Amino acid sequence: MQISDLPYPDPGVPDARTGPKFLLWLGRGQLGGQARSLAWGLLHFGGVAGLPYAVGLGVDAVVRRDGGGLLRVGALLLLLGIAISLGDAMLHRTAVTNWITAAARVQQLLARKTAELGSALTRRVAAGEVVAVSTGDVEKIGWFVEAVSRFLAAALTVAAICVGLLFYAPAIGVVVAVGVPVLALSVLPLLPRATRRADVQREKAGKATELASDTVAGLRVLRGIGGEELFLGRYREASQEVRRAAVRSARMWALIAAVQVLLPGALMITVVWYGAVLVTDERLAVGELVAAFSAVATMLYPLRHFQEIAMAYSFSRPSAARAARVLSLTRTGEAGPAGTGAAAPAPGGDLYDPETGVLAPAGAFTAVVCGDPDLAGRLAERLGGHPTDSAGAARSALLGGVALDELALDTARELVLVQDKDPVLLSGTLRELFDVPASGSVTPRAALEAAQCDDVLDALLQSAPDGVRDPMDARITERGRSLSGGQRQRLALARSLVTDPEVLVLDEPTSAVDSHTEARIADGIAALRSGRTTVVLASSPLLLDRADRVVLVHEGRALPAGTHRELLRGEPRYRAVVTRETDEEQRRAGIGLAGPAEELTGIEESA
Repeated sequence: MQISDLPYPDPGVPDARTGPKFLLWLGRGQLGGQARSLAWGLLHFGGVAGLPYAVGLGVDAVVRRDGGGLLRVGALLLLLGIAISLGDAMLHRTAVTNWITAAARVQQLLARKTAELGSALTRRVAAGEVVAVSTGDVEKIGWFVEAVSRFLAAALTVAAICVGLLFYAPAIGVVVAVGVPVLALSVLPLLPRATRRADVQREKAGKATELASDTVAGLRVLRGIGGEELFLGRYREASQEVRRAAVRSARMWALIAAVQVLLPGALMITVVWYGAVLVTDERLAVGELVAAFSAVATMLYPLRHFQEIAMAYSFSRPSAARAARVLSLTRTGEAGPAGTGAAAPAPGGDLYDPETGVLAPAGAFTAVVCGDPDLAGRLAERLGGHPTDSAGAARSALLGGVALDELALDTARELVLVQDKDPVLLSGTLRELFDVPASGSVTPRAALEAAQCDDVLDALLQSAPDGVRDPMDARITERGRSLSGGQRQRLALARSLVTDPEVLVLDEPTSAVDSHTEARIADGIAALRSGRTTVVLASSPLLLDRADRVVLVHEGRALPAGTHRELLRGEPRYRAVVTRETDEEQRRAGIGLAGPAEELTGIEESA
């Protein structure tokens, strides 16, 4: 895999059962890159390991006054230098490629999961955690994947040095062969505590990120109520907790680094002292002592990768666990793949929610009134094919008798489009905004007209550069921040209308517009969606009066449907939600003190 080949045509199906299994799956997916990195690592570390042997031969040649041998040693040192330089450059190249490849694969998987779950993702996982996984955690996962091959190359090199010393200088080689495993394993007792401290740091950092994301998302509201200082204080306290946890974690890793400096130093002192004794007893040549000393000194370099792999795994394991948690989410809330078995229903089927009993007949404009906004949000999710119960108890809606969550995701989205109450506008031109999968029956102009976007087009054209004359070529800033809330809402509604799906579900599509504009939008939706199944979750009388039928969801169950005027006259619970009656007003209406129902209807008509 080359960096130019990224992103993958298909990142694959990850093993997201646990963090370690996810890391193993990533590693198996890059065996070719790991093998290349290992080969270049062996060349690099092998050249480093060969230096002590060449130095020993050179010392022996000088002692024997062997000029030819000294020339051969020079040639050997030249070859080793080339091997070290070439191996180091290519090892860095392949290792970075492995890191970027792993990070890109994880980001692709996260993007695919986000597209699959839609707005249901942030209902199951905090938005801040998703941000943390897709940024910092991705880097740490890639760090571990690229460190594996370098660690293996370093481990094989250390083993080769020990074996070589056993044959080259057996007397001193035994000391080195016994001491090196002690050095490599000396930090193991410290790793669990270091890992726990790193986990605490990651957890606190994730919470701080979530708090920051939520604060930024609600900054406009916080300014309106004067709550900036309150949340700034909370974030300041959270960041200080992260700092203290990071210091505690750094102290443990500093201790591990100190151990890996102290023990190799002790081994070098032991080798020099014991080697000097052997040279004095004429049991070891001077060149062999120099080679042994140089070998031990050289091993400090590859031994550093033992500490790095321990740190990389300790930091990447919780990151991989968080990524696996997000990637394990499914549309059904159950483990395993979903939405692959059922055939698409025949056109013209009714939309039915078994949880509440809400029925939207085919081709009709149905309005649903929920007194609880959270209930309305969950209903919209189920109507879009996303069960709202993680245990799978609350299933998705049925279209023509077929459960939407049993269909392939692409098929379900072609049949039913759900626009939630907080749609997002991406940056780009208005023409690009409407470049979405659509039936082609509704033009962008017709959709913009139905959504009453004339003033939005004028505003975009006024803010566009002088050369732009068509409002469709005007640019929209990120998330439509240059537009008002009502303008963003109407553009999002027009984008939903232009797709012209078989079933369109709108959750409070006119909550941010004035009553006159809302009335015209209601007429536009009814006219443009004539003969198509449309469901609007709202409590505005102006929208409800244009619907063919209205359903009230009370205490989680749908009551008998009717028109807006019929329910106003005959259903006090509906009247209480739509007209915002107080309990006292409801009691007065119940004993005949509030005037006839026709008066209420007249009030609604005048509204």
